[in-house]
Amino acid sequence: MKTNTCFIALMFLGARLLSAQTNQQKINTAIKGNQQETFGEYLDFVAIPNETVDSANIRLNAAFVKNMLEKRGVKAEVLTIANGNPAVFGEVKVPGATKTIAFYAHYDGQPVNPKQWAPGLKPFDPVFITAPIEQGGHIVNYKRGDAIDTSWRLSGRGSADDKAGVMCIINAYDALIKSKIKPGCNIKFFFEGEEEKGSPQLAAIFRKYKSRLTSDLWIICDGARHPSGKNIVVFGVRGDVNMWLTIYGPKRPLHSGNFGNWAPNPGLAMAKLLAGMKDDDDHVTIKGFYDDVTPLSQDEKDALAKVPPVEPGLKKELGIARPEGGTRPLVNAFMLPTLNINGMASGNVGKQAANVIPVKAEAVLDLRLVPGNDMDRQIQKVTDHIRAQGYYVVDKEPTDQERITYPKIIKITHDAGYNAQRTPLDLPIAQAVVKAVQGTVDYPVVLSPSSGGSLPLFVFEQELGAKVITVPLVNYDNNQHAENENVRVSYLWQGIATMAAVMQMK
Repeated sequence: MKTNTCFIALMFLGARLLSAQTNQQKINTAIKGNQQETFGEYLDFVAIPNETVDSANIRLNAAFVKNMLEKRGVKAEVLTIANGNPAVFGEVKVPGATKTIAFYAHYDGQPVNPKQWAPGLKPFDPVFITAPIEQGGHIVNYKRGDAIDTSWRLSGRGSADDKAGVMCIINAYDALIKSKIKPGCNIKFFFEGEEEKGSPQLAAIFRKYKSRLTSDLWIICDGARHPSGKNIVVFGVRGDVNMWLTIYGPKRPLHSGNFGNWAPNPGLAMAKLLAGMKDDDDHVTIKGFYDDVTPLSQDEKDALAKVPPVEPGLKKELGIARPEGGTRPLVNAFMLPTLNINGMASGNVGKQAANVIPVKAEAVLDLRLVPGNDMDRQIQKVTDHIRAQGYYVVDKEPTDQERITYPKIIKITHDAGYNAQRTPLDLPIAQAVVKAVQGTVDYPVVLSPSSGGSLPLFVFEQELGAKVITVPLVNYDNNQHAENENVRVSYLWQGIATMAAVMQMK
């Protein structure tokens, strides 16, 4: 009789201990118990080529994402628009919920050049590596079902940017269901398929499906955690627009000996033009470039002052003696507009170099915008600056008459682009997000008024009247947009837990 009494008491105690588990502990248990299935699915996902211009494979990705949602019991559909890549939408209605949160990530990726990837790494053949290849990492001999070391990284295009966001959001909901935890709000899922080409059709999708996409808050799952490794909540993004410049020389390549000192060299002209756009103190010299920047609020200044310093470590890691702006913290640079040269070309170099005067020089400028900047106005400032240097500006190939009339000709075009967006830090719903993320870690979460990168969040505000906050999940050294892209395994597990915490917000 006494034995039975003890057994019953132990059972009762075990039940109480189980019920005393926090929701976060239950979520972590569910994540750990589902690792093999989660990563098996993710390896299949990353293996699907996702270059944003590859429409056939983009549709395969969209179908895969839709199936991921449906496997978790989420009603899902593919949203289409003429001349655009599809988006994937899902919705969960929670009985008694009064608020709706929409979760966003994108499944498309940047173009790839497989020849630039390290030996053994392929963009769409995901493998585990012990560390970044640039830091001496090597490929793991992994077979499905083997134990997965959380210190490993998964290499592959989109593994970090931004299939990781898709994976973490969907598996966060899955962890809630497996833990029998009721979400605190209605949930909407929205996964875009053309973010990497500037989201040219996003506004049209929002207009077409507005009634389904309206929410109290959008959580954007894209970008990287703070370089310190700490979780970060970001309240805005910079806008972005690219400008393409072409300067013209002779109509055919000329022998540099026979025509040097006589035929204008477009490569030299482009170098001089670009060099004149910044002074020795790294300030953009274009008239009015900084004039319309909206000043930071006191809350935003206070948040910046608390961001952990990372500059000494980054300088050593990247081999930089003096950053632009001197001693200015990296995060403070995010609060200013930029003029960056993405690339330039004129003639050939290396083994293909020849003694010629080339026919043209080309450059791509990347303009990052902050609140107060208007994209069209910023483009006009750059164009006016170029005109002031004596250039005749065209937007198509110059005619023969134009060539012999104007000594300095430049073609200027630009992409669709978008403006910056920023959500006030003191909004109650913003503070609720911070509290949710803070509940998953034992250190102060980093808060930043803006990220350095860009997303079309301005379109969310403009078309949906949405409040938007970004919660990045992946490692900062993930090589996004470049060769050897990778994501840290432990950050994926933590990312799932973070998204699950946000989904429990009331």
